[in-house]
Amino acid sequence: MKENLFEHDVAHVAHAELLTPKPEASERFFVELLGMEVEARENGSVYLRGFGDYERYCLKLTEAPTTGLGHLALRARSDAALKRRVAALEQAGSGLGWVDGDIGHGPAYRFCDPDGHRFEIYYETERYVPEDALKPSMKNQPQRYGGRGVSVRRFDHLNLLTREIAANRAFMQEHLGFRLREKVQLDDGREAGAWMSLGILAHEVIYVLEAYPTRGRLHHLAFWVDSREEVLRSADLFLDHDVPIEAAPSKHTASQSFYCYVIEPGGNRVEITTGGYLVFDPDAPPTVWSEAEYARGPAWGAKLPASFNTYGMPPFEGEAVDAPLQGGARLARAEAAIR
Repeated sequence: MKENLFEHDVAHVAHAELLTPKPEASERFFVELLGMEVEARENGSVYLRGFGDYERYCLKLTEAPTTGLGHLALRARSDAALKRRVAALEQAGSGLGWVDGDIGHGPAYRFCDPDGHRFEIYYETERYVPEDALKPSMKNQPQRYGGRGVSVRRFDHLNLLTREIAANRAFMQEHLGFRLREKVQLDDGREAGAWMSLGILAHEVIYVLEAYPTRGRLHHLAFWVDSREEVLRSADLFLDHDVPIEAAPSKHTASQSFYCYVIEPGGNRVEITTGGYLVFDPDAPPTVWSEAEYARGPAWGAKLPASFNTYGMPPFEGEAVDAPLQGGARLARAEAAIR
């Protein structure tokens, strides 16, 4: 692939907007169980942060008729970098236009990937200033560690569903400077997964195959904790509060990260994650997994449920997660448990 001279124009994945039909129950999940702090409220949305976020928030939780991704926000490295990326996106025909910006950041340019997932990119931002109760003892930490629930540090990555992985991957590489770290190559020539990042992380955005004839769906959002023990502790918390655990803690093959997947009360899939590897080699080729290699599953032999490869947000007509999570009963109990 030809080198992109502007590949460093985008600094990092900044925040995500998650839609929920049960805003109060979803907020309690993120505040009481994930340990996030409420930073602001406005127009049916609540803005939440992890204790390590330098910006004001990393999650915008918005009331909506169904689940899914509202948008994913990227931060540019400078005003000039923002203008270059906007020009490239407009030339590609992917632009949706400028908006004034949400709480905490300046004007943002909205666009879509080829599958219809919504993104925005901005530069101007407000750095978080903690209130007295949240002031840290160490000045190089944005906020005091709260110790509530899982106590996530930050938003880590998100996974998007699409039937055309190669097209979406190429869009992210060519117009936004993402680097391909790993991919799954099927025997018929199609790609089944692509793990990409803007810096040394193994992934910030992932695309995996969509099982249904639909577009623009979310697979999951992931939040970072500092150790494997905290992921294990999160599973205990979810068990005690009757939150449906879709995939119990284990280790991924792609990215080498440690995981626990749950369904929050609104119906969105959320991952608690840590570990993985860092890529310091500027010329590192992507790791390519064959269909047979990837079919072996997670690194330690754990089995992911069938729903992990089919369930997305918003749900497709007639779609449901596996039997232990079906019918809404456990979701209802989870909602009641964290009140």
